Amino acid sequence: MTGNTEHPNHPSVDQSDRVLPRNLRQSGDPGIQMLVSTRVRKSPFFHKSFNEEGAWRCTVYNRLYHPRGLVEPEDGGAMAEYDALVNKVTLWDVAVERQIRVKGPDAEALTNHVITRDATEIEPMHGKYVILCNEDGGILNDPVLLRPGEEEFWFSVSDSTLMQWLQGVNVGMDFDVEIDEIDVAPMQIQGPLSEDVMVDVVGEAVSDIPYYGLMEAEINGCSVLVSQTGFSGEKGFEIYVRDAMENAEAVWDPVLAAVKDHGGMQIAPGHHRRIAAGILSWGQDMDHETSPFQVNLGYQVPDDKEADYIGKAELERQKRRLENGEYPFALKMVGLKMAGEPIRDYAPDFWLISDPETGEECGYVTSPWWNPELETNIALGFVPAEKLEAPLDDRVYDADLDTEFRVHLPDEYAEEPGEPVYATVAKIPFKESVNPSAREQAKLNAKKEAQTDD
Repeated sequence: MTGNTEHPNHPSVDQSDRVLPRNLRQSGDPGIQMLVSTRVRKSPFFHKSFNEEGAWRCTVYNRLYHPRGLVEPEDGGAMAEYDALVNKVTLWDVAVERQIRVKGPDAEALTNHVITRDATEIEPMHGKYVILCNEDGGILNDPVLLRPGEEEFWFSVSDSTLMQWLQGVNVGMDFDVEIDEIDVAPMQIQGPLSEDVMVDVVGEAVSDIPYYGLMEAEINGCSVLVSQTGFSGEKGFEIYVRDAMENAEAVWDPVLAAVKDHGGMQIAPGHHRRIAAGILSWGQDMDHETSPFQVNLGYQVPDDKEADYIGKAELERQKRRLENGEYPFALKMVGLKMAGEPIRDYAPDFWLISDPETGEECGYVTSPWWNPELETNIALGFVPAEKLEAPLDDRVYDADLDTEFRVHLPDEYAEEPGEPVYATVAKIPFKESVNPSAREQAKLNAKKEAQTDD
């Protein structure tokens, strides 16, 4: 990018990977109120979350109102919710994860055409975390993909429009499928006591569900689909309520009662914990102009998928460049441990990162938070690949650990007003997940084998 370095939108940060650069102006929180109107949909759990449980703030996600604060700041706020999540059990209203169903004789073929991973390897009554990319290799969505039947897939979508895109993909291709949003609303039960809660509400059989496994069940006479999945890094489950506009409250009430019986509460989705687990948030950490190789998702691009899929040619070209020792992007995501006062709430800006030697702005933080176990601020953020010793992969190598940057925090978090704090590159995840990803599990197994050999 070019322009006056004094420009308030910080053109000195190289965003040449993007057509539409992120707005890096540090404008802070203007303290505006959220307008509740009929242009944004209310989820089936809206009355429970806001009117009864007292959610005091929200955002808009997939054109639905989404609770983002249950405990008031004077009572501990988000960090009190973190304590409940990591020590007890919590209930989340995640009806914003709209369920886009692809159903019909060609459901597997269409799904395999739009995801990078191999849909034929997903057995009925199982799921998998997947990404969908555009022809330029940009990440359009990163849903949990469920397969409740041989000819049926549910895309539990993150915050971007997917249904119309899937319908558009099928124009002229004539896959024999129906593509539509269905009246299914999920809730998450997350935390170390989540299995105890689930046994109370659906029975002992839930203990036999494998990670990303599915189970049909009834709660209070209502049909639900249960999965062992979640957005926290803690042990957790999701309950997908069928005919949600009729059944949502009939399912919510006994589940919340069981959560409270085990000392838990409803909380907002645990972004503080998912950051520690290295779980990405679409729209915040990545979007349609982000390659999976920039954000630790290169494992989602297989070497052995024979079937064609959208974005395959470009993603394979990027992989070849990486294998040839060339990193094809200006910026790369890393984990950071940061100094400063504890960050105990959402950041209103992409806080700027600068080079400690030159002082030049060179990157930005996407997801920061205080981690009480590590007793430090942690963050995900983009930094120049050229500043890293070994960027030639989607991972961060040991050689990059402790590489220093400076982060420009607001004065309320800074050690000295107006002065940036020191930050060092750190391993992701910062805190291990209860159910590590296949790649993380392979690393753990390799580490155990090395220790055994020693």
